Amino acid sequence: MNNRPLHIVHTEASTGWGGQEIRILSEATGLRDRGHNVELLCPGDAPIFAAARDMGLTATALDIGKKHFSGLFAMRDWLKKHPTVDILNTHSSTDSWLSAVACKSLLKSPTIVRTRHISTAVPKNMPTRWLYTRASRHIVTTGERLRCTLIEENRFPAENITSVPTGVDPQIYRRSDKTAAREKLNLPADVPIIGIVATLRDWKGHDDLIEAIAILDRPVLILIVGDGPRRSSLERAIHKYGVDERVHMVGNQKEVTPWLQAMDLFTLPSWANEGVPQGILQAMMCALPVISTPVGSIEEAVIDGETGIIIPKQDAEALAAAITSLLDHPERARAFGEAGVQRAHELFSRDTMLDRMEEIFSALAKE
Repeated sequence: MNNRPLHIVHTEASTGWGGQEIRILSEATGLRDRGHNVELLCPGDAPIFAAARDMGLTATALDIGKKHFSGLFAMRDWLKKHPTVDILNTHSSTDSWLSAVACKSLLKSPTIVRTRHISTAVPKNMPTRWLYTRASRHIVTTGERLRCTLIEENRFPAENITSVPTGVDPQIYRRSDKTAAREKLNLPADVPIIGIVATLRDWKGHDDLIEAIAILDRPVLILIVGDGPRRSSLERAIHKYGVDERVHMVGNQKEVTPWLQAMDLFTLPSWANEGVPQGILQAMMCALPVISTPVGSIEEAVIDGETGIIIPKQDAEALAAAITSLLDHPERARAFGEAGVQRAHELFSRDTMLDRMEEIFSALAKE
């Protein structure tokens, strides 16, 4: 694109780790590599802080993890000392409010872009309306359904909201020889492997997957890739259902691709708080059929009967039936996987995400 280099600053108050943080870093490093000056402001104890620095991004630790005056003053002081910022891209509620109020108190402030990553309801009150329609110049959602919800339910102006789904890198997430992947990871070659890649949170549906495996009357292996606050409770559930030998919890993995390449099919039975999950897109890039739910913008990626199977949320029996169907009909599973690769490349590549975000930022900076 023939635009001047921009000074873009991302803010993130969350001290967790998941798809939201991964998207921020992917977008930040991508636009940095296109010649823009990109920085991150976040709490010093947030995992994204260390990850950003490991990737060579300029990251500054600010006390913005909570909505209090110290965070507001820290944000205001930083912005006052850096008047060249073109775009301030906020990502969570707390940093969005701190950024908005800080900018309001300055004579010269950057343009705020608010990114909405999940499908939780946005409050319908005057302060929140000010945040989304006056303090923020533009809203980016990670899925079209999220965009429509803000327009239809919150009555926010449609022209100020754009859907830009998270994109994944097809050079990293790609199909490979399944036997070799399993050998590399010391996994059995002769057992169907079903996987999930997600932070261990309530709404991701790990409990439903564990219950579904208990229902299945056949040998299978479940790979749970990821870590999080529910690890202990999920370990108890695995023991409760007596599937200890059939479930492997492998924790966070620096390289997820080999684990996806070892799987026969991918599941994400979420019941809340989703945009277009990166785990699903990564699985589709690796030619895996996907079983998921009609939550958030998941159905923009997973087309029922074409790239996978959509089941009702919180329905372990439906999940078990879908798994059985794909394992019993491997040719159908392969067809879903092939269609998924094509759809992921066409709609959800990292370059597509970067193109669209760069276009939004550049247009706003020109204004």
